[in-house]
Amino acid sequence: MSASVPGDYVIRSIRADEWPAVKELRLRALRDPLAHLAYLETYEDAAGRPDSYWRERAAKAAESGSGARQIVAEGPGGAWLGTLTVLVEEAGTNDWAGLPVERRQGHVVGVFVRPEWRGSGLTKALFAAGLEWAWASGLERVRLIVHPDNGRAQAAYRKAGFAPSGRTVPLVGGEPGERELEFVVER
Repeated sequence: MSASVPGDYVIRSIRADEWPAVKELRLRALRDPLAHLAYLETYEDAAGRPDSYWRERAAKAAESGSGARQIVAEGPGGAWLGTLTVLVEEAGTNDWAGLPVERRQGHVVGVFVRPEWRGSGLTKALFAAGLEWAWASGLERVRLIVHPDNGRAQAAYRKAGFAPSGRTVPLVGGEPGERELEFVVER
């Protein structure tokens, strides 16, 4: 079947025991030509992490967890075609950038779709599942952070219903004054 035919994949939450697949897809994502704009770690750093790190990462975002959910698209033969993770940010805490979280919200991270599946509707399906989980978890809004130079990601996020909030956040590891854009979708 063609990669562009909807229904060639199943969208689902990961299981904790699937940490090897979590690792493999993350390492593949970190080799993407735009990885330097999209992710806060390098391939070398991720590849050097011990298996215990990947086990813990998968367990925290698995279907049995409550503070995060990793969603995958599983294709024929069990291959993982794409993923995203929704992290829960509680009101009254500070986010990863040290900024105050005003409302209970989700934060989408780790978005990746294999190149041959881009443009097939799979990204939109992943976001739909992530948002469904967020709303069922009582989150008031969902946000994500995107580099201003990552037009490909911005276009995909807009198609999934996200819009720029007008808020910017410091670029982690960037030059002083460099900022990224916050995109949001309200419940």
